[in-house]
Amino acid sequence: MKVLVVSDNHGSAEELQHLVERHQEDLQCMIHCGDSEFDYDAEEMTPFQLRVRGNCDFDNRYPNEISETIGSKTIFATHGHLYNVKMTLMKLSYKAEETNADLVCFGHSHEALAVYEDGTLFLNPGSVRLPRQPSIKTYAIVEWSDSKVTVTFYDEEGTVVNDLSSSFTI
Repeated sequence: MKVLVVSDNHGSAEELQHLVERHQEDLQCMIHCGDSEFDYDAEEMTPFQLRVRGNCDFDNRYPNEISETIGSKTIFATHGHLYNVKMTLMKLSYKAEETNADLVCFGHSHEALAVYEDGTLFLNPGSVRLPRQPSIKTYAIVEWSDSKVTVTFYDEEGTVVNDLSSSFTI
């Protein structure tokens, strides 16, 4: 299974359009972790099967969080501001346990991160508009096989960011 995860484009449609065009053919799911600043049903958001509300999204139709099974994997997505992700992943790890999540997707900090703990992948794709750490614009694709999960980070041009990308044995 292959899943694209993006967050924090803050009103920029161009970045979203490019990455959707670049990858949509070979994905099972696209996730937006909030702060799109678009209405829920905006054309820019329709490719994203899972999309949540960030602290800069004002359309109340976005859920604050969502848990859904795609293929054989349970995905939990939230923006992260309600889980204090800039300080710790503890609240998210409790939620992952509660929802039996295989993948927890979040944004908010604008910092790319992939951590695999106790059978759950915690993924922040960074920001495609206003990155903090690293200072390059990023999004991610997660791919599962029988024995490993691979997280590949991409920059705004669609080039793999090897320093951030990683694989984990499952």
